[in-house]
Amino acid sequence: MWPEAVRAIRETRPKAFVFENVKGLTRAAFASYFNYILLQLHYPSIEKKGDGNEKWEDHFARLQQHHTSRPAEKEEYRVVADLVNAANFGVPQRRERVVFVGFRADLELKWSFPEKTHSLEALLWNQCRTETYWDRHRIPLRERTIDASAFAKGASQRVKPKTKPWVTTRDAIGTLPDPEGRSLLLKKYSNHKFQPGARSYPGHTGSPLDEPAKTLKAGVHGVPGGENMLLRPDGSVRYFTVRESARLQTFPDNFVFHGSWSESMRQLGNAVPVKLAQVIADNIATKLKANRK
Repeated sequence: MWPEAVRAIRETRPKAFVFENVKGLTRAAFASYFNYILLQLHYPSIEKKGDGNEKWEDHFARLQQHHTSRPAEKEEYRVVADLVNAANFGVPQRRERVVFVGFRADLELKWSFPEKTHSLEALLWNQCRTETYWDRHRIPLRERTIDASAFAKGASQRVKPKTKPWVTTRDAIGTLPDPEGRSLLLKKYSNHKFQPGARSYPGHTGSPLDEPAKTLKAGVHGVPGGENMLLRPDGSVRYFTVRESARLQTFPDNFVFHGSWSESMRQLGNAVPVKLAQVIADNIATKLKANRK
């Protein structure tokens, strides 16, 4: 991905760019390669030697020398990277991804990632302090259950958080009919078909209704990850339908997926949540419009 991303920047010279990648890129084992990516984004015109056959370590060393021997104003792009949790921006999913944002240096723009708009603390306030979350969903008292440690954290809060509450799985898919039922409403929603075969096993236990979903995964060799399941209040699990997964990725209901369940889930597992992309893109667009260079 990265060689082509850098090539695209080098050839098109955009005013700004955004790239997203998996959280694993921030592991200590990848520290050198992570910094190599950053320097390539700072200086996309400095290509690999030998028709692109230069070892990345040697290319990295040249980029480091260039970076430290020239003043900062000679950068081609000013780049910011951060680990972003989509749940903090209204996505009903705990999805952490590394996001790279760059602005062409000649624009002389200063930019930082938007402040989070949603939080776990605000969700717990509504679940444990005011209980408005349960009332809104018309959940009976006997079914108002959350993790004991989360309840203790929420009950101990004394000041209402300024952020909005995290959006939960129930918030996202609660208005959809049960895919195992026979409701006539099932025909109203595309891609909302029950997929059999879900089972819980260590490390793959499904997503509780009253929290943001766990990260949807594309899986390995075309098989969607075992976490792409709903954990029912009674402890049983079932796979999310394609429509439910699309809602967890904040795609609109009129967005139709074609192909098998596995193929559609693979696409969704690889996707960037629409709402997260919109938040970042709108922020960048606002900055560029204010600059007008």
